[in-house]
Amino acid sequence: MTHNTLTTLSVIGHTNVGKTSLLRTLLRDGSFGEVANASATTRHVAAVDILGADHRALITLHDTPGLEDATGVMDYLQDHTDGRADGVERLQAFLRAVVDRDNRLDGDFSQEAKVIKSLINADIALYVIDAREPVLSKYKDELAILASSGTPILPVFNFIHQGQDNMPHWREMLSRRALHIACSFDTVAFDFDNEMALWANLAKLRNDDVNIITLQNERKDAWQNMLEQGSLLIADFLVNVAAFSQKIDEDDDPAPTLTRMQNAVHQAETILNHELLELYRFYHLDIEQQDVGIGSQAQDLFDSALLTHYGIRTAGGSVTGMLIGAGIDVATLGASLGLGTAIGGVLGGILPNTNAIKDKAMGIQTLSIDAPTLTLLAARAQNLHHHLRHRGHASVDIISTSGDTLPWQSDKLPSALKKARTHPNYSSLDGAYHDKTALRSEFADAVAVKLIEHLHSLN
Repeated sequence: MTHNTLTTLSVIGHTNVGKTSLLRTLLRDGSFGEVANASATTRHVAAVDILGADHRALITLHDTPGLEDATGVMDYLQDHTDGRADGVERLQAFLRAVVDRDNRLDGDFSQEAKVIKSLINADIALYVIDAREPVLSKYKDELAILASSGTPILPVFNFIHQGQDNMPHWREMLSRRALHIACSFDTVAFDFDNEMALWANLAKLRNDDVNIITLQNERKDAWQNMLEQGSLLIADFLVNVAAFSQKIDEDDDPAPTLTRMQNAVHQAETILNHELLELYRFYHLDIEQQDVGIGSQAQDLFDSALLTHYGIRTAGGSVTGMLIGAGIDVATLGASLGLGTAIGGVLGGILPNTNAIKDKAMGIQTLSIDAPTLTLLAARAQNLHHHLRHRGHASVDIISTSGDTLPWQSDKLPSALKKARTHPNYSSLDGAYHDKTALRSEFADAVAVKLIEHLHSLN
């Protein structure tokens, strides 16, 4: 095992293959560098450290410019350097020629010189390959330059979902150059297992590099912690909403109260979304800069048509009355005690209790969020959580919470959410959002277990 000194990785490849995108995803930093669908976006070598859990730098990543003229470099090496010298000596001769502005150089090779200098000084080089590209002669020249440096090379395939036809040709070409280990790592459609494979292969190339192994283990722990913490955030939100209720007089118009409740739930969902984004380091500022937002937010989550889109079964198999369409229950004693039919009926399975009997006697109605809406909220949050766990930090696509998979059907609401509805004092939607988190913790823990099980089923 190598000594615990800073490990340097140089990210190298042809122009526009996704080098900066790779670094963004490995760094969990969507703001690093500049990512654009244009040639030669990166012009200089940029260095950034990956810190460990103790805030000590473990690895330095170097983002390099594209190798735009590897063929020109190879021509100079073959024609104007000593063929009996080793690869590093010949590359250093090329670097001196660039500094001295040797007139034998056919063009400006300052960018290639930056890449080669970074390559020689690195502990390992990541050679990023656009899997959509066929194996061209310029790529063969690039690999010849890398191989001559003596630096261990790990080829990394990007855009793998669109480049399956070319993968066998690339692997054959790499094998001919004694590069038998390669990784697949799509910087947009993120796969955590692929990242773990990348770190594992890098560690092997450095004889079990302690920094790389430490980072790999810390990333595993952090990934599990984010799963649990994100699920707990969603669970607490759902318990908060389930416990939310408002009382009105029996003869009052419920519409103003319903509107206030809808607004409170919308605001709580927005807070949850931002917390999930921050948990996975997709910060709101970055999202605004990249013109990325949460999809479907303009839709009314209380709209019965949206509930139907998700396949959510409402009470009685149909949507009846204004309150059902608004996603609100009326907690009463039921039709046997003369429920006012104008309100729309008992929805969401709220059972009578002592308070309800007292309220009925005093002409008071209790409005709360119904089971179909709770199910919809859970589905939207789960879809967002799942999306964030499969999103690379180089992605600029709009985040959407739409999806067809429900964590449960509305007629099978988790018991913890049903119990939460009998504890209106647990909800903080009519006050500070987190002021009653401790009260909700037992119910939230139980719901989080179900959410984690559901999230695993989506992978």
